[in-house]
Amino acid sequence: MSKRIVIGVFQGEREIVAATEAARMRGFSIHDVYTPFAVHGLDRAMGLRRSRLSLVCFLLGLTGLTFALGGQLWTHAWNWPLNIGGKSYTALPALIPITFELTVLFAALGTVFVLFLRCGLRPGKRPRFSFPGVTDDRFVLAIEAEGETPERISAFLKQHQATDIREMTVQ
Repeated sequence: MSKRIVIGVFQGEREIVAATEAARMRGFSIHDVYTPFAVHGLDRAMGLRRSRLSLVCFLLGLTGLTFALGGQLWTHAWNWPLNIGGKSYTALPALIPITFELTVLFAALGTVFVLFLRCGLRPGKRPRFSFPGVTDDRFVLAIEAEGETPERISAFLKQHQATDIREMTVQ
């Protein structure tokens, strides 16, 4: 299903945040905001809720910790117990390096995998939106034109110092 959107190109991050906040306050449906780098405060301006990716990262870290400790304790205490210098089979300080490494490995790789899955990033995926310079130096606000006249949206974008305004159809 294709949507009609009106896009406005802005010079900098202050302008894009101000225009996004004003568009949301006016009741426009924001399709998305495209920036060449992360802009602090843009998620609040768009009205997005807090990401749950940090919780996913924490749970994946706990999974790595469980696998590391479980695997090492099982190996040292039950599967292949060795008496080394009269020490206990379950000496936890000796297990810290591998436990730390597997916790970080599971959290990092798992979080990247979940992020790619959640964002729909996969090899060969075609972009839904393409605008020259959006990944270089342009800040683009895309507002859905469903239920609104493109002229009203264009006037709003001009009022907020958009340097270029276009109407497009996206997938």
